[in-house]
Amino acid sequence: MSQEKTDPLVLIVEDEPKLAQLMMDYLHSSNYRTHHIAHGGEVLAYVQQTPPDLILLDLMLPGMDGLSLCREIRRFSELPIIMVTARTEEIDRLLGLEIGADDYICKPFSPREVVARVRTIMRRVKRNPEEPHKSSLLRVDEGRFFASWRDQALDLTPAEFRLLKTLSLEPGKVFSREQLLNHLYDDYRVVTDRTIDSHIKNLRRKLEQLDTEQPFIRAVYGMGYRWEADICQLV
Repeated sequence: MSQEKTDPLVLIVEDEPKLAQLMMDYLHSSNYRTHHIAHGGEVLAYVQQTPPDLILLDLMLPGMDGLSLCREIRRFSELPIIMVTARTEEIDRLLGLEIGADDYICKPFSPREVVARVRTIMRRVKRNPEEPHKSSLLRVDEGRFFASWRDQALDLTPAEFRLLKTLSLEPGKVFSREQLLNHLYDDYRVVTDRTIDSHIKNLRRKLEQLDTEQPFIRAVYGMGYRWEADICQLV
């Protein structure tokens, strides 16, 4: 099947050629373009020069492992990343989004599952061009460390900024306190769950000062927090 340049591009980072080809075949049949890289050391340069729409990133790679690659990519890009792993001991870390991945798949897996996961993530991040006003309600500019709601600037601490970004990028998703803590600090300092509650309280107060009619962050009893306002525009 021929691929159109407008079809989404999936970067497959996998050092097993047969497995990579299998994923490519199934993705091609579902109208995705693909590019395959087998060596971890070649990934960052490619992503910076030719940003894909999504990355399927194997955990164990020659040159640079998947965990390190994911962390490095997150320094300059928020493109969707699905980790692929056969190491079950890493699943808790992946589930906690400690490294910034969007999802994970365990080996061995069905190629159809890969396509389904890719389609789900792509649907989640795809913007609706017919409703540009909705995506501009909340703006988060990481490069300038700037956030605004309805063009009104938010005066946030670094912790509040990270929480805002994490919650608002996946509206409706419930994040546990542990997951939010994993996004909050890079130095693995020892903090309690109540730290999140305090930051959430302050963030909610600052948002509600700008808009008293809009529900922003809702606590889900026994589980955590979720973002309930309109979608975010990441700059």
